[in-house]
Amino acid sequence: MSSMIESKVEERKDPNEKPVDREKTCPLLLRVFLSTGRHSNINEFRRGNTPANELQIYTWMDATLKELCSLIQEVNTDAKRRGTTFEFNLVFYPDISKSTLPPIPRMKNLGTIIAGQKGFDDNKALSQCGFVIGDYLDIAIISPAQRPINQRRMRPY
Repeated sequence: MSSMIESKVEERKDPNEKPVDREKTCPLLLRVFLSTGRHSNINEFRRGNTPANELQIYTWMDATLKELCSLIQEVNTDAKRRGTTFEFNLVFYPDISKSTLPPIPRMKNLGTIIAGQKGFDDNKALSQCGFVIGDYLDIAIISPAQRPINQRRMRPY
């Protein structure tokens, strides 16, 4: 298993970033919120609340979006189908030290992964996305049948 993890780390494209020694570095708790066909509403993250569809993953800052998809597919059988789209959003709270009001959550698109296809965002690591420990990930899982027709691969006749 360690060779599989090491090979995923070697796939990264940023030569300036140092790899995390997963044997010596304690993993972080990543709180992920999964929804089928859509993203969670940003208002569900207000006032310290979170949606009910939470998945907790222990991982490291160098975990890639593709690696996170693999972990989700292990526990979500609906997401295993080839062509399933994973749309990643980062849910974060701006600097609250400058405000007396309750923090207002924000969402930022991180990328899209399609199961069984290579893509531009496959090797994007959490650390490269601006993820900070304490942020959340909101992931929309879209089945191939739910994707717009212009985004599906057509079979030649």
